[in-house]
Amino acid sequence: MRFEPTRIAGAWTIDPEPHVDERGRFMRAWCIDEFAAHGIDFVPVQSNMGFSHRAGTLRGLHYQVAPHLESKLVRCTRGAVFDVLVDLRPESPTFGSWFGTELTAANGRMLYVPPMCAHGYQTLRDESEILYMASAAFAKDASRGLRFDDPTVAIRWPLPPAAMSEQDTRWPRLDPVTRAP
Repeated sequence: MRFEPTRIAGAWTIDPEPHVDERGRFMRAWCIDEFAAHGIDFVPVQSNMGFSHRAGTLRGLHYQVAPHLESKLVRCTRGAVFDVLVDLRPESPTFGSWFGTELTAANGRMLYVPPMCAHGYQTLRDESEILYMASAAFAKDASRGLRFDDPTVAIRWPLPPAAMSEQDTRWPRLDPVTRAP
């Protein structure tokens, strides 16, 4: 695997180094030793999948607060998505900044999302699916979100939103998020 740091402190893109032959390809999707060698303390405890019918579907931006902080390792298993994280760690030098990258079933790229970074994605193709591993189980009481269209963060989504949950349209903007207990 090739690990590349992003402009967000502690976040990484991870590209596979597949073995390809006449049968197809084989690649490693996660290895505790390789992650540790890059200073990433990530042990998955839950795995989730998301499927969207239409291109432009937007999900997020989601995160969990203490004591249920979670990091994520996200991969697209079908179609293509624009995967985004926003740094919500007040002590971080990249607080309030966002990073996005295209994850596709073909490129196999993964995005590592550190704890206290909001995560979301927009599908770029119809019939797209993601798989992500999380370092903590979902805890409804610790679940939070950030508005996808917060002008302070100014994420440049590639498509107009085609579908979203009502909940995702009601998350607060960055300023109230950072002042919440």
